[in-house]
Amino acid sequence: MTAEIEKYIEISNNIDEILKNSPFKMSYIIEKSGIKKPTFFKKLKEKRFTPEELLLISKIVETKVWRNETKEEILESLKRSEEDFKNGRVHDFYEVMEATKKRIQKYKDESSIHR
Repeated sequence: MTAEIEKYIEISNNIDEILKNSPFKMSYIIEKSGIKKPTFFKKLKEKRFTPEELLLISKIVETKVWRNETKEEILESLKRSEEDFKNGRVHDFYEVMEATKKRIQKYKDESSIHR
């Protein structure tokens, strides 16, 4: 637990540098965070974001790391997929599309709330 708290303090103290080195523009981060621009910059200057705000910001700026899989990893993944198919662990195309539409709508709804 101590390590997590120390990491939180480090992030909180260095949030300005983290955002500066982010691949995203500050205007995008502010827009997605839903924090008003003057408030955002004041909190950034004073380094006093709440833990919840830091979590939200981290979800915005954290980029996904895509790794190159080896041939063996790809073959193993395909083997697991074939086993899933044989054992009936599959999803109907229309169910997947419906779930995707719901997730997109939920995202749109959440985005409109933060504006």
